[in-house]
Amino acid sequence: MNANDILDMMRKGMGQVPAAIEKSVPVDPALIQEHVRSKAFAMPTDNPALDEDTRTLIYLAAALAGTSPACVKAMANKIAQQGIAANKVIETVHIVRLAMATKVIGDAEPVFDALARKAN
Repeated sequence: MNANDILDMMRKGMGQVPAAIEKSVPVDPALIQEHVRSKAFAMPTDNPALDEDTRTLIYLAAALAGTSPACVKAMANKIAQQGIAANKVIETVHIVRLAMATKVIGDAEPVFDALARKAN
């Protein structure tokens, strides 16, 4: 499958292709080939453990946590195309928000340690 075939496949699956991926093809067509290979490794089509909706919601969660606006937009398009129930998407967003809040608390541990030392 050539790079343009891959772009067409991505358009079909997500509605549109993130701009960075579109722009990468003319300058490095091998990159999109590697991206597809990596996707096949992460999300096998033969005997998958997760259903497609769950995979998309996990991808959305990672995109939100990784602050990747292009991936968030791509997954929003994919969610619409797949018709994933709104309550599942909202719960995913809530879980990501909780995970990020928990990360901040964990990252603040040195601050809490310093305040505890100061209080003693």
